[in-house]
Amino acid sequence: METKTLSVPDISCDHCKMSIEGATSVLAGVTDASVDIPGKTVTISYETDAVGLDEIVSAIEEQGYEVAR
Repeated sequence: METKTLSVPDISCDHCKMSIEGATSVLAGVTDASVDIPGKTVTISYETDAVGLDEIVSAIEEQGYEVAR
């Protein structure tokens, strides 16, 4: 199990939160996805043997939100 906090500068509202949490929580291996709107971050807990960080980042970016690297 690993937990990462990603910076997503374009987060600004509840719609952003719902889109990102929805897109990441359905990925196999993701156990928790939490968006902090004021902090513009996404904290993800996931099983490293089931899903990679690149897959998680791709799911966020497919929703239209760039992840700062």
